[in-house]
Amino acid sequence: MPRKIVTKVSKTATAKTKSGSTQSRRDDGVPLSQVIRKRILAQKARFHANDNIAEFIKPDEIEGLVDEVADKLQGVLESLVIDTQSDHNTRGTAYRVAKMYVNEVFNGRYTPQPSLTRFPNISRLNELMIIGPIAVKSACSHHLCPIMGRVWIGVLPDKQTALIGLSKYARITEWVMCRPQIQEEAVVELANILEEKMKPTGLALVMEADHFCMQWRGVKDLNSKMVNSVMRGSFLKDANLRREFLALMDKNQGK
Repeated sequence: MPRKIVTKVSKTATAKTKSGSTQSRRDDGVPLSQVIRKRILAQKARFHANDNIAEFIKPDEIEGLVDEVADKLQGVLESLVIDTQSDHNTRGTAYRVAKMYVNEVFNGRYTPQPSLTRFPNISRLNELMIIGPIAVKSACSHHLCPIMGRVWIGVLPDKQTALIGLSKYARITEWVMCRPQIQEEAVVELANILEEKMKPTGLALVMEADHFCMQWRGVKDLNSKMVNSVMRGSFLKDANLRREFLALMDKNQGK
């Protein structure tokens, strides 16, 4: 059944769905997602599931994007033969899920990179630092199932290294992880950002996570975990430094 346009504003019009959510459209009827997509294509940029596209979205368009996703999710619920009219538990579910995806679970796609205040290494620190475990919440891009785990970060600075506050490691990790992706690529992306911002002489990352695409579906193996690492600079060249990092990381796990 075609949706009835109920109102118009200067830039967008909203079409009511059965759940009461709204889909943001321009005056010409083009969905907001298509407008954003055209901006990306015009710059010949990539918009894979694990890419950040914040530069192509205006701040006042986020809620419109939520409304459009809610409209599409309402159709998904209807195709799953779920009664969202008389079932009080699923009334409004489409909007709640859309808001969760855009503002929380996949937030790392739609918001700019958090500011990383950097400090000069005045004391010329050159000893191993380990940060973690940092809680990780992500999603598999194959099934959109949760990935829940922990990340450890090892940094070997030198006098040229820019230092960042401890909370910033958690903030940048959350920003990278809040996207649909695979674990292997997520850890590399995080390593690339930290290496670019800090310029350490050595950088090490280890991520351990439960994948609900294995535990919740498929083989349904509740004990399976994935562990992968990225080693850069001194950690790649110096086996003793690698062993020190891994030993201290294990100790921090309480092993």
